Amino acid sequence: MITMQYRIGLPADYDMDIIRRRIADRGHLTDDFPGLAFKAYLYAAGRENLYAPFYLWHDSKGMNAFLGGGGFAGVVASFGRPMVRTWSVWRADTAADLSPARQATRAIIPMAAHAGLEALRSEESNKLQSDLERGALAAISAFDPTHWTLLRFRLWPDAIARAGADDTDVYEIGHISQPARQP
Repeated sequence: MITMQYRIGLPADYDMDIIRRRIADRGHLTDDFPGLAFKAYLYAAGRENLYAPFYLWHDSKGMNAFLGGGGFAGVVASFGRPMVRTWSVWRADTAADLSPARQATRAIIPMAAHAGLEALRSEESNKLQSDLERGALAAISAFDPTHWTLLRFRLWPDAIARAGADDTDVYEIGHISQPARQP
């Protein structure tokens, strides 16, 4: 499995209803996309205005088809070609139905140069399990060996309170596409 996200920064005075309408009008287009485990149409308004969809792919074939297809071409036409970040998945647990999710959190944590990958993977799996027990509907632990960072991504059924110094990004969810599992 592989995760993917692009974040499109928008001006402070940008009318976020444009993004909400875009999601409402186009979100269903990935509801049955081959190779997609889920896509969360994410946005943030306030401290920073962002459109930042997040994807969990079964493999790179679906991801490549999306990036080379009309859906992503529409993003490029509207906003320019964004930098697309990817992470290799260590563990991904998702509920059978993600539609109750209302907010998402994403943290990117630098990996210590001396840290062993298996120890980090085990530690992250424990954190993931703890978040599932706290009510997360989806929890993903992944890493980027290009920049040596960890990714913690969660979907939550309720609002998340942001701590003042917390580096975790909090997003609103406009739509979730969750195709039936592909063989």
